[in-house]
Amino acid sequence: MKDKTMSRWNTYDPFYIELADKKIVDIVITHHAHSRWCSRIGNENTKLEEICSFLWNKLKNGNIASYYRNEEEVYVIDDDLLMVVQFTVDETESDLIGNPLHKMIVITFLGRMSETMELRDLKTYYSWLRHSRRMTLLKNSRKRK
Repeated sequence: MKDKTMSRWNTYDPFYIELADKKIVDIVITHHAHSRWCSRIGNENTKLEEICSFLWNKLKNGNIASYYRNEEEVYVIDDDLLMVVQFTVDETESDLIGNPLHKMIVITFLGRMSETMELRDLKTYYSWLRHSRRMTLLKNSRKRK
């Protein structure tokens, strides 16, 4: 999803938006992220273009921030919606100086912190999930013997 509203003539610098130390030039939504959006945030009829334009507008307005200070994987939108992203260098474009520009690949949407209280502390939530899965596996393995 590139910025469709930008149509300037005779410019050589591609349009990008800075997020942390990355210069975002494109947004890619995975199939998993789209299905999570439909099940947790929007409705079943939400198209990829609508999600991309929503994210692009949030990027422009500066409403996306890192959830943790030192990690670059989890980002929060409007202090409520959590998403997991990955950045890759866009091989086809660079800025005027030659610095690389990045694609933001949205891996998944975790949900809204206002609706799911466990998302407020992700590290504790994930450690709890790992522990409960491990205990479930141990219980199931005991039954088989």
